[in-house]
Order: sequence, then C-alpha cells, then structure tokens
Amino acid sequence: MKRTVERKHDVHNGIRLAVFSALAILAQVIWLYLSISKLRDHSAWISGAISLLALLLVLYIYGRHINSAMKMPWIMLILTFPFLGVFLYLMIGNHNVNRRMRERYEKLDRQLLPLLPANDGILAQLKERDEGVAGQFRYVQRFAKYPVYRNTDVVFYPDSSDGYAAQLEELAKAERFIFMGYHAIEDSTAFAPLHKILKERAAAGVEVRIFYDYVGSMGFINNSFARKLEAEGIHCRVFNPVMPVLNVFMNNRDHRKITVIDGKVGFVGGYNLADEYFHITQPYGYWMDTGVKLTGDAVRSLTVTFLENWNAIRNRDKDDADFETYLPDVEYTARESGFVQPYADSPLDNEQVGENVYINVLRNARRYAYFVTPYLIITDEMNHAFAMAAKSGVDVRIITPGIPDKKVVYNVTRSYYAGLVKNGVRIYEYTPGFCHAKQCVSDDKVATCGTINLDFRSLYHHFENGVLMYDCEAVGKIKDQFDALFPQCREVTEEYRTGRSSFLRLRQLILRLFAPLM
Repeated sequence: MKRTVERKHDVHNGIRLAVFSALAILAQVIWLYLSISKLRDHSAWISGAISLLALLLVLYIYGRHINSAMKMPWIMLILTFPFLGVFLYLMIGNHNVNRRMRERYEKLDRQLLPLLPANDGILAQLKERDEGVAGQFRYVQRFAKYPVYRNTDVVFYPDSSDGYAAQLEELAKAERFIFMGYHAIEDSTAFAPLHKILKERAAAGVEVRIFYDYVGSMGFINNSFARKLEAEGIHCRVFNPVMPVLNVFMNNRDHRKITVIDGKVGFVGGYNLADEYFHITQPYGYWMDTGVKLTGDAVRSLTVTFLENWNAIRNRDKDDADFETYLPDVEYTARESGFVQPYADSPLDNEQVGENVYINVLRNARRYAYFVTPYLIITDEMNHAFAMAAKSGVDVRIITPGIPDKKVVYNVTRSYYAGLVKNGVRIYEYTPGFCHAKQCVSDDKVATCGTINLDFRSLYHHFENGVLMYDCEAVGKIKDQFDALFPQCREVTEEYRTGRSSFLRLRQLILRLFAPLM
C-alpha cells in the first residue's frame, strides 16, 4: 500500500482554539503566581507559612493511598520549589478538585448500575470451571459493578478495517437506536460511509447519538462538525471541551470506544474513527489495531457505559429520564457458551479497574501471558506483577511499537525494558509500524480487548473500557494473532539485558520521573 503522510492543512481542526485556551490558562497561572509571590516577598510570615504548608502537603501526599510513582514528582517539585509546587498541586494535583464532576457521575451510577443484572448464578458456574479466573471476574463485578454474562457471542477482528466493515454492516440494520462514543473522529474518507448510514438511519426514525472527546478529535474536526450532525438529525455531544479558563477536569479525557446497536449488538476496540486507523493514511507505518463484536446479553453493559458519559458531562443538557427504554430484553440465543464481562474504568474514583484486571491476568497465568500496547509506562505494582509472573516460570511477553507516534513517550516506554528484561520478561517491537491494539491473552483461557493502554494516562487519568473473556472462541483468535505478530517483531530482550550507557540511563530516569504526568 502506498504510504502517505498527513499534513496540517489536510484536516479540519480546532487546534487554534486549543492553543488559545492553553495560553489563557497559562496566563491565569502566571498572574496568580506573581500576585501571591509579591505578597510573599513583602512578608516573612507569608514565606514561612508557605514553607510550612509545603511540608504538610508533602506529608499528606506521602500518606495518600495512591501509587508511589504518582507521589514522587509532586513531592520532589514541592520540596525543591515550595511556592510553585504547592500552587500547582492545589490547582491540578488534588483529586478533590473534581468533586462536582465526581458527584455527578456517582449520582448517575446510582441510577444506571442497578439496571444491570447481578448474574450471581453465572459467576457461580464460572467458579465451578476455574476458581482462579472466577476471582478475576468477581473483582470486576464487585468494584466496577459490571456483571459477567453468558448467552453472548464474541467475534474478534485482528485488523481494525475488518472490524469497521462489520460495524458498518450492523449499523445499516439498526431499527431503534445507535449509540457511538469515540475518543477521536475525523470527518474524512473513513468516516464518509459511516456518516451516510447514520443519516439514512436517522431519516428512517432511528435515534442516533454520537459522542466524542474534544481533545482527542481537535486535530481532525472543529465545532461545526457537531452542528452539522445535529442539522441532519444525528444527536451529538462533545466530551469536556477545552475552555479558556483553568479547569482541572480537562486532564481527564474520554478514551472509550463503544458502538451499540438496538441494545443487541456492540463493538469495542482500540481504533478510533479516523483514516490512519484503517490504513487510508500511514503516518507511522502500518497501523495495527483490533476490536471485538458482542451480540447478546452482554451488550447491556456497553449501553450503560455509553449512557453514563452521555448524561454526565453538562448540567445544561437535556438528559435521559427513562434509561430502561434503551435496555431491552433482547431475544437471542448464543452459539457459544463462554463467559463475557464488558467493564469500564473511571478516573473519578479510587479504583484502578483497568490496571487491576491486567495484574490479575498476570497473577493467575500459569503457562504464558502476552500483552500488546502502544505505550509502556507502568506503575511499580504492575512492574512487580510482570516480574513475579516471569520469575514464576510464566512466558511473559510484551509487544510495543517499532515506529513511534510520540518520540518522547517512546523513549519513556523503552526506559522500562531493562528492568522488565532483568526479571525474565521478553520484549518485542512491532517492526511494520505502530501497534495501537490494547489486549492480552493468557493460557488459552482468558483474554481482554479494549481501550486501556499500559500507561498512566489510561490507567489513572482517562475514562476507559474493555471486555474480559473466558473460554470464548475469541480468546483462541487473540492467541492466534499474537502467534502471527511475534515473527513480524524484533525481539529486543537481549539488547536491553546487556545494559545502557550512563547518559541514556540518566535521560530515561529524568523522563520517567515525570511519566505519571504525561
């Protein structure tokens, strides 16, 4: 396929507004800093009070029940530059600053999550099959409130183009409603056939909703995109627009990718609705991405996940009064008998569901555990889980991109190789291009596929979603894809086992210090 490279003038975008907003926020921060700084310079007791506050704040951060890697950058900044560190932490580091948004999501979850079935009997069936795996699913059910299902068929798509083609086919059949929530949408070649179907379905009386993240899409579309869709009868909402005011919630983006059709068919995966995800443009070599289609009972959880974000983001929106309208009891008999658990993760609670699902996969692995991720910027806890699995004799492998999309992040990703390799983990880089898939498989039994990268953004700052599967045909298909991917990769295990130069180690350590903030 002929390689093409996207240029700035090729896409409609809202970058100018984003830059203006960033500069406005920066101006606010500088103005506040200088204003308070002048007071400090004229009063010794203000300077002393700030130093005392810095010390108390460091003790508070140290005592918080959060990952140590999240604490260290703040502690070092506050101890080195007390006034600046205290000011920035109170503005953007304190979890309580999102209190209003968190309360809004909690209120919605109290309405939505009870509409999901308990399915305790299905969990008991899984426990009879495999007690260790049942514990993984039980964790998600208890702490994320998403149940495990049967009566659901799962189809795995090893290439995003195949998943998108299946998606278009199912969307054309929609009779009642279409829900689509994506991190990024580009109003270009790939989106054109989807746009045509959505307009046709809306004209036929189908309720069509599209939800996209402002920052994720700002390089592709501007505000006129939402207005155009609304004029065509397609309801559109934008997640967390960047505004020229200091807004801490801007750091939390919607990274979920969900399509729901009539409450019966759903799609989840790593790909967004933009040309590069379907090989139309190739700015970073061959783009490798994956997805799954769910048909049956488990789609109910995808619907609830979509409705949560759709109704949470703005007070002035006219929200749904009757959620059950979109949660029908569908008549479907699955040909498979596996166990399926769609789940979602939120940065507004204190539960790192996405990270813990991955850690549980590693802890329960007996023979092998394979992961693929576009970014590898992990916590000490996950690093330890990888190491312990490998030390226990499990064949642990991680695939990362051979061609990066962000060079700084790529350097941070590589900084983790040596520590993992030292403990027995094997590292592969996907040489044809950029692997954007986020999935893992273990022991031919358990697999996940979704939106959750192995990095701090996905694990701690973004709204994410995925599907946990056991004894499904898709699990075997995911394993087959890994087997096909390894020969296309360059194994760098031995290269990083032998060590790095002192200069490279220093540079990587500095970058890793700020990895939780990337």
